[in-house]
Order: sequence, then C-alpha cells, then structure tokens
Amino acid sequence: MNNPLVQLDPGLFVWTILTFLLLLFVLAKFAWKPLLKMLKDREELIQSSLEDAEKAKEELERLNAEGKAIVNQARSEAQTILSEGKAAATTLKEETLAGAKEQAKNIISEAEKQINVEKDKAINEIKSEVVNLSLNISEKLINKNLSPEDNKALIDESLSNVKEYEA
Repeated sequence: MNNPLVQLDPGLFVWTILTFLLLLFVLAKFAWKPLLKMLKDREELIQSSLEDAEKAKEELERLNAEGKAIVNQARSEAQTILSEGKAAATTLKEETLAGAKEQAKNIISEAEKQINVEKDKAINEIKSEVVNLSLNISEKLINKNLSPEDNKALIDESLSNVKEYEA
C-alpha cells in the first residue's frame, strides 16, 4: 500500500477540508444566491404559465358555451323562419285559391249573362221568324196582300200568341 492517495495523511486531510470549506463559502457567497434566484424565477415562471393555462382553459370553456348558445339560437331562429315560411306559404296558397274561386265565379257569372243575352237574342230571332212565317202563311191563305194596318194588327196578335206559349 504505497499509494499516496489511499494513505491517510493528516496534513492532506486538513487541507482538503479547508479547501472544501473555502470552496463552500465562495460558492455560498457568489453562486448559491444566483442559483436560488434562478430557481425561484423559474418556479414563478412555471406558476404563471400554469395560471395562464388555467385562464386559457376557462376562456375556452366560456367560448365553447357561448358557441353552443349561438348555435342553439341560430337553430331556434332557423326553426322560427321555417315555420313562418310555411305559414306564409299556406296563407299564399289560401289567398291564391280564394282568388281563383272568385275568378271562376266571375267567369261563370259572365258566361251566364252571355248565355242569357244570346238566349234573348235567339228568342227574338225566333219570334221574328214566327211572325214572318205567320205572315207568309196568312198571305197564302188569304191569297192577297193585306193593308199595312192589317199587317201590324196581325203581327201584334201573333206576338201575343207567341208570348203565351213562351210563358
């Protein structure tokens, strides 16, 4: 065991302890405080980052809740618009149908008026033909031409007979 590193030498032992204490003092004086300050700064940074993350999480939850509320409101408004559209379509359909019915009634009424006018016209033409036929028959029967007064009296009499048959 001649190795000087393994042997206990009291002088080396004292110098080693003194060197260690001196180094400890120098480190405590100049390095320990900056290291502690750096660790404290890092701890504060981590703490503030955690608080910021928590705030961001809360903000995200709030924004999600607002987003859901907006979506629900939009759905509600869409449903309202849809029901209003259906109601408007139903109203328009009813108005169009009522207008079409009214127009059909007007067309039917006009057609009835036209039919009555044409019917009256046809009856008057028939009366005129009946009078002419009656005159022709009378002329042939009498075999002579009557006077204008006799013709008028005969026409009036024939018209009154036709009116009796008409009624």
